[in-house]
Amino acid sequence: MNRHPAARTGELPPGGRKLVTIGRVQIGLFNVSGEFRAYRNVCPHAGAPVCLGRVGGTSLPSDVYEYKYGREGCILRCPWHGWEFDLRTGEHLVDRKGA
Repeated sequence: MNRHPAARTGELPPGGRKLVTIGRVQIGLFNVSGEFRAYRNVCPHAGAPVCLGRVGGTSLPSDVYEYKYGREGCILRCPWHGWEFDLRTGEHLVDRKGA
């Protein structure tokens, strides 16, 4: 595996992000609660630049007539169609096998 210096840890405070290009691939670097994650900047649904999307939380399982929100700062939402991905695992929230 080749290593490519892309950022210094001090460049990305918690909640921060940076886009870098390595070869022909654009990667989003994220600081998720002090842990650094990299995500390819292509949504598997329609090719959107997913790393430009909002980072926030999502709806959690809850009872009828109840609304729970959580996982703030861990969910990346595609800017085109709203697909949600867990930045900690890279998984799509609806289909854990990928889109």
